[in-house]
Amino acid sequence: MKINLFVIVLIIVFFGCNQKSKYYTHTGEAEGTIFHIKYEYKKPLNKEIDSLLNYFEDNLSIYRDSSLISEFNKSTADTFIFHNHLFADMLNKAFEIYKKTDGAFDITIANLVNAWGFGFEKIDNVDSVVIDSIMQFTGMDKLCFVGDTMLIKKDSRIKIDGNAIAKGQSVDFVAKYFENLGIENYLVEIGGEIRVKGKNPKAKSWIIGIDKPIDDTTGFYRKLERMIRLSNGAVATSGNYRKFYVKNGIKYSHTINPVTGYPVRHSLLSVTVLAEDCITADALATALMVMGTDKAKSFLKNTDVEALLIYDDNGKYSIYYTLGFEKLFVR
Repeated sequence: MKINLFVIVLIIVFFGCNQKSKYYTHTGEAEGTIFHIKYEYKKPLNKEIDSLLNYFEDNLSIYRDSSLISEFNKSTADTFIFHNHLFADMLNKAFEIYKKTDGAFDITIANLVNAWGFGFEKIDNVDSVVIDSIMQFTGMDKLCFVGDTMLIKKDSRIKIDGNAIAKGQSVDFVAKYFENLGIENYLVEIGGEIRVKGKNPKAKSWIIGIDKPIDDTTGFYRKLERMIRLSNGAVATSGNYRKFYVKNGIKYSHTINPVTGYPVRHSLLSVTVLAEDCITADALATALMVMGTDKAKSFLKNTDVEALLIYDDNGKYSIYYTLGFEKLFVR
C-alpha cells in the first residue's frame, strides 16, 4: 500500500504543533547561590537555562577571574572599552538607582566590601585609616559611562561590585529568554530574588513567601513573616540576617554604606521591594537597606516604590508597608 508523503508530513506537523505543554522545574547553583525555576512549556529547558546562567557569570561574576567585570577591576587604564549588553544594562540601572537614592546604591564599593571580608579579595587589619583611604576612590561620581560601550575611571584603583544588582538581573535574563519563547507562565528565583508571570500549576497566582529576618548564615531556620500573591512582576529582598559575622561581640553585616564606608548598624532588618523587573527591585532593596528605617520610610512616602520593611522596634519586630504592597497580602 502506498502512503502519500504529503499526508505523512501533515501528520508530523500536526502532532508537533500540538505537543502539549506542561510545567517543568529546574533547580541548581549559580552565582554562589541556589536557584529554583518553574515554567510551562512543551519540553524541558534545563541545558538552555544552565547555559544562560553560565554566560551571565562569564560576564558579570566578580568571582570569575576571566569575567568582563573582573577585567574592568584589574584594568589600570582610565578607559575601558567593551561591547556587551549585560554589562551595559547593569551600568545603566546602577547609575539610575544611584541618582534616585542619592548615592545609597553604589557599585564602586568593591574595595570596601573586600576590606570588610565580604568580597573577592581580603584586606587584613581594617581600621579607620584604611577605610578613609578607600573612600577616596569610592563613589559612582568617579565613573563616567559613555555610549553604552565605554566606562571611564577617574581613579585607576576603582573596582565595582555588581552583587547587589546581579542576581536580579540574572532573573530578568532568564525571564526574557522565556518570554522570547512565548512562555506565559513561569517563576524564576535566584538566591531569593524572584520574577513571575501568569499562573502556577494550579492555575492561580504565584504565592511568594517573605522570610522573618532571623539571624542564620545557613538559611536553614526559616520562618515566613508574610505571603503575597503575584501574577506579573518581581520582588527582591535585602537583609543582614544571612551574610554577617561577629567579631569581638560586634555584628558586621554585608551591607556597606557607600557614604560612610562602614557596614550598616541600624534597626532595619530586611527590605522587600516590588517592581516590574527584578534588576530594579534588587538594587532598590539594597539602597533602602543602606538608608535605615526612618530614611527608607521617608523615601517610600515620596516615591512610587512599593516595599515592605521589617525593623526592630525596641526589641520586637515591626512592619511597615506601602498600600500597593499591602494589596498583595495573602489573607
